[in-house]
Amino acid sequence: MAKDLDELLDEVESKFCRPDPLRLGMVERPRGCVGGILSNDRNQAEAKENLRSTETFAKEDDLDSLISEIFEEPNFDKKPFKLKSKSSGNTSVRAPIQGLGKSCSPVYLGGSTAPCGIGTNTSQRACDHLRCVACDFWVVSYDDFMWDKSCDYLFFRNNMPEFHKLRTKLVKKKGARAYACQCSWRTIEELTDLQTEHQLRWVCEVKP
Repeated sequence: MAKDLDELLDEVESKFCRPDPLRLGMVERPRGCVGGILSNDRNQAEAKENLRSTETFAKEDDLDSLISEIFEEPNFDKKPFKLKSKSSGNTSVRAPIQGLGKSCSPVYLGGSTAPCGIGTNTSQRACDHLRCVACDFWVVSYDDFMWDKSCDYLFFRNNMPEFHKLRTKLVKKKGARAYACQCSWRTIEELTDLQTEHQLRWVCEVKP
């Protein structure tokens, strides 16, 4: 009985405690019989795992540094900016003769000797921004000219506002001013209040 027990122990020891010469790459660890064999594959796996952990920590440190730089308050120059004006002292804005947003009251027509501008009771000037509300044309005027007596509606209807066409019906006259839109025309020699010309549908309107 004792002999059989010894043989059984020898068999167990030969199978589980002794290194297998056929299994290459094995190393023996001083921990007794059970679990005493560790392969190179396991060592390599542990080394790779440690390397990955190290790289992960390094990447996390880099990411933390990058986030800190992003949220860190930038060092801007606290000196205020000075805006330079594009306009110089020699530059001036030319306003139209009529002025900004102003209209004549009352509205005057005048000969070539009458100054043009904003007409008022105290400053009697001939309006040079007349528009006809009937034909919706701007009124043109020509100094030192008068309209020929042969002018008619069709002439202005077909030729306005081309001066080279209208010129065929213009007659030179010193001191006169010839006015016309597409549907009406007048020759004026003296300063005249537009309200006295009842057939004319002209109004003072500042051009946009």
